[in-house]
Amino acid sequence: MDGWRSGRALAKKYKTFHPCLMGSSRPTVVILCGGRGTRLRERTETVPKALVEIGARPILWHVIGIYAAQGFERFLLATGYLGEMVEDFVASEHWPRGVEVECVDTGVDTPTGGRIARFGERLRGEPFCATYADGVANVDLGALLDFHGAHGDLASVTVVQPRLQWGVAELADDDRVEGFVEKPRSEHWINGGFFCFEPGALDYIGEDSVLEREPLEQLAADGQLHAHRHDGFWDCMDTYKDAVKLNDLWTAGKAPWRAFATVSDIDHTLGGSMSDTVARDRVS
Repeated sequence: MDGWRSGRALAKKYKTFHPCLMGSSRPTVVILCGGRGTRLRERTETVPKALVEIGARPILWHVIGIYAAQGFERFLLATGYLGEMVEDFVASEHWPRGVEVECVDTGVDTPTGGRIARFGERLRGEPFCATYADGVANVDLGALLDFHGAHGDLASVTVVQPRLQWGVAELADDDRVEGFVEKPRSEHWINGGFFCFEPGALDYIGEDSVLEREPLEQLAADGQLHAHRHDGFWDCMDTYKDAVKLNDLWTAGKAPWRAFATVSDIDHTLGGSMSDTVARDRVS
């Protein structure tokens, strides 16, 4: 089996292949990787959160892999805290042919919305995607783009129902305990990243804004934000415990995002050989 078919077969196995993804251009992807990662301080005192490793590779590498293996080629990394280390990683990595990764220093303490706002000119007035550097999923990005294009409004966010950290008690009306459920999925949908934005969404995102507050709230109030429901695997590396869990999944060969997150698979899917196609820039 040749490389292309091998990558396609893996994608089908994990139900993340979408026919429209290959052989056509995809929007630029902005990856937010400038935060301090204070809840993961066991690891982030000396390295940025984006470089904390899963399976001996930075989680940022996994996130880029999820997109790159589904046909995305241009990545803008919004760096900040220990951003020089992210730049060094990007410069030393061998990315698949056609993939371009650019690091932009968006400031150490800049909030998430402000980081995206600083990419205005680089986004060239075109639709773009965005996500966090600490979240992995077996999300079908082709289906997400189709969903976004179908509704015709300014923004889409992938929403997920994560598993709770605790077991829950099931109670009867008279407060008798009927049983327990170990770490069920939440009944509520939360922001899982993996956004799509039209250029007009940038009008909602200010230099000092927190993306998850004013911009998304106002987009929602104006009827311009839609939720793409993802009911497959999703997790984020928020704490040391999360990092251990994701590492265990990867080591055991049970990581649901794995079909799209190895460099060899990315290269097969794009049909190319390894080459350095890295652009770096520093802006104040």
